[in-house]
Amino acid sequence: MDDLLKKQALEYHSNGKPGKIEVVPTKRYSKQKDLSLAYTPGVAFPCLEIEKNPEDAYKYTAKGNLVGVITNGTAVLGLGNIGAEAGKPVMEGKGLLFKIFSDIDVFDIEVNETNIDDFVKTVKAIAPTFGGINLEDIKAPECFEIENRLKAELNIPVMHDDQHGTAIITGAGLINALELVNKDIKDIKLFVSGAGAAACACTRMYIQLGVDINNVLMADVNGILTKDRTDLSIVNKEFATDKDIKTLEEGIKGADVFLGLSAGGVLKPHMLKSMAKNPIVFAMANPNPEITYEDAMATRDDLIFATGRSDYPNQINNVLGFPYIFRGALDVRASAINEEMKMAAVYAIAALAKEPVPDIVKKAYNNENMSFGRKYIVPIPLDPRLIEFVPPAIAKAAMDSGVARRPILDWDKYKQSLLERMGIDHAIMRGMTAKAKSNPKRIVFSDANNINVLQAARIVKDENIGNPILVGDKKRLNKLAAEYKIDISDLNIIDNTNDSVAEQRTKYAKLFFQKRERSGISMVGAERLMLDKNYFGVAMVESGDVDAMISGITSPYADVIRPALQIVGKRDEVNKIAGMYLLRTKKGPYFFADTSINMDPTAEDLVDISLLTKEKVEEFGVKPVMAMLSYSNFGSAKGKTSTKVKKAISLLHKNHSDVMIDGEMQANFALNKDIRIERYPFSKLGDKDVNTLIFPNLSSGNIVYKTLQEIGSAEAIGPIVMGLKKPIHVLQLSSSVREIVDMATIAVVDAGKSRY
Repeated sequence: MDDLLKKQALEYHSNGKPGKIEVVPTKRYSKQKDLSLAYTPGVAFPCLEIEKNPEDAYKYTAKGNLVGVITNGTAVLGLGNIGAEAGKPVMEGKGLLFKIFSDIDVFDIEVNETNIDDFVKTVKAIAPTFGGINLEDIKAPECFEIENRLKAELNIPVMHDDQHGTAIITGAGLINALELVNKDIKDIKLFVSGAGAAACACTRMYIQLGVDINNVLMADVNGILTKDRTDLSIVNKEFATDKDIKTLEEGIKGADVFLGLSAGGVLKPHMLKSMAKNPIVFAMANPNPEITYEDAMATRDDLIFATGRSDYPNQINNVLGFPYIFRGALDVRASAINEEMKMAAVYAIAALAKEPVPDIVKKAYNNENMSFGRKYIVPIPLDPRLIEFVPPAIAKAAMDSGVARRPILDWDKYKQSLLERMGIDHAIMRGMTAKAKSNPKRIVFSDANNINVLQAARIVKDENIGNPILVGDKKRLNKLAAEYKIDISDLNIIDNTNDSVAEQRTKYAKLFFQKRERSGISMVGAERLMLDKNYFGVAMVESGDVDAMISGITSPYADVIRPALQIVGKRDEVNKIAGMYLLRTKKGPYFFADTSINMDPTAEDLVDISLLTKEKVEEFGVKPVMAMLSYSNFGSAKGKTSTKVKKAISLLHKNHSDVMIDGEMQANFALNKDIRIERYPFSKLGDKDVNTLIFPNLSSGNIVYKTLQEIGSAEAIGPIVMGLKKPIHVLQLSSSVREIVDMATIAVVDAGKSRY
């Protein structure tokens, strides 16, 4: 093991609070009343309810979201029989993965017992604690009997992930790989290197998927499993052959698929050469695969290759399965995880791999070309869509197979609850998208010479959000599109510098000149400015040739706002335009203003910003509850900023009493209603949760939202420009495809408003 890696790993586990998981209270506990409800005497009441009806344990305790990760340490993660206590770091790691990928809580249980009867007895005795049990790192063949007995004797989901997790993920990979090489699963020849728990479970899964058992050869350290061998376990006998083949080298000849769950280096290059055309190789030995990626690629250029490692394409990682399988099982209160549910997971994971990969995943893996193909047959572990794809498939399979005790009645609501559970709230943008599709508008992308803009424009067109028009050099755009395989042949492209649009440029220049003739602009100057993509795009909006504009991904912010103000201008009733960001966080959506335009607004400016923000938040279908921030709480500290904010709030309360806003206040009091109520019970906000923050100046707003983006895992949409006569919005320089599509959607909805 690498010395540096060892040092880093030991420090990671020991620094700060030792270990990787902790128990966190989910109820209030700051007052004596809270404690009397949490424990004695209040706790007696839920106890008595559960005594009368054991199912109420799911209602009054954490049982329904609690999984026991249980091991005896006899087959720990490539380390072997190191004992229960030494396996605890792995079990804690499993708990961490359950939590971060599916919001399932875990108690890791290390049982110092190798006797099957006693181990089963122990797990059964503690089973009432849990909503499900994940068996982990138990050696074969004992693991087969232990799982079977617990599944038969308990009425909660039980799964040995070492067996079924690998089987499910490789099963999904096999389906997709066979599709890519155009082979029928019924005809393929399968060679399995390894005969342990995972190998046997994978082979069983492949047979369920359609592999002919007569086309299967399995080998262990002693050679091919043949029917004349006397050293095979009952499970291994399922896969014994009567063919006269003894060695791996003989057995792999002509094989279509190699499944390796054995040891590093056992698959030699000459053996790989002997496989059939377009072979599929799952080299899963940990940490060193049966053949290295480099050797495999150097040996054959027609193979599909997968390992368990994250540094090569096609990582077969159990985290694609177990968090989501248990999530779906727990959510319908399933009495088991059965074959139908496992098969549903296989097909759901396989289907997700064929969907377009979101930008957040491409960025995480620094791979802009990630898409379904030979180097992408299963999704990536960090794909946030797994929570939407897999648990619903599991839940439905549980219902269809009769093991669900609490069926799901509203699937859309369930999927939304999964996203919210993981802090992924798409409800707001789904509503905006529906509005845009109901009334699509023409939208110009004035800085189209960017791959993300081209991809976003394609999506806007395909999903009928709007009709995109691209401003840029046509040859350059077509070359970029061809390089990234994006079809833009049906998109309208305008090169504002080309002589073919000279008449259009002159039209826009006249429009601009008429607006600015007393502001130092000549007709010649106006014509020259129309060679600028942003001036040209804004003029298209003002002239009515398009309905909205998006720009900024390659332009400084001021270069977009300046022509917008000069040509379109602010609304008559507005004194200042402003910028707002929508931040999607794990606590839900928040709206921040002004974060992009007004450097040091006056009290009167803050009133305008607040009113514009209220109007815009309401357009998102959210009732704004607003706090105007400062370093002061209701006059606790005097200064220019606090005085300004206090005056702005006074004006709002006097002239716009319908606006739910208060301040001046510090951010923690704004966002924590408990301490706000305790300290400032007079606040107009009362017990409401604040969802909109008004910042006293540009620097504070800009700093906060960018900090949240980087260290708070918040996704920002914006800046959404408020107060212009027509919809023109500015992108961040690093905007992803999804962020551009979201901004385009907002612009289209804006364009449909009567005020425009």
